Amino acid sequence: MSHRDTLLIEGIEFIGHHGYYPRERRDGCRFMVDLQVTLDAAVSARSDDLEDTVSYDDLAEVVVAIGAGETVILVERLAEQMCAEILRRFPVDDVDLTLRKITPRVAGNPAAVGIRLRRSRDER
Repeated sequence: MSHRDTLLIEGIEFIGHHGYYPRERRDGCRFMVDLQVTLDAAVSARSDDLEDTVSYDDLAEVVVAIGAGETVILVERLAEQMCAEILRRFPVDDVDLTLRKITPRVAGNPAAVGIRLRRSRDER
């Protein structure tokens, strides 16, 4: 029997040089990611062995490396790159990723703007 369990990490932070405006790409912006991945945690729950699951640290490292890496214009592209790499590298079924740009220079002074993507291994 296969289980659909959710591993989550909330509030992964990094500085990235992404955005439409040159000042965003030049000066950088603070970003935050909330990540959920669906996997079968039954084996690791029984074994209590990190080798039988996906490491929080490894997932967060992927998010930070991509976020602090190559500049993109749209948060949609950045989030898509993160989801694709997680699905490529880890034995997870689904990725639910919320990417926020913190304190953007946007009318109305929102605390954050961003996007939420849901990607599945079945879609690949």
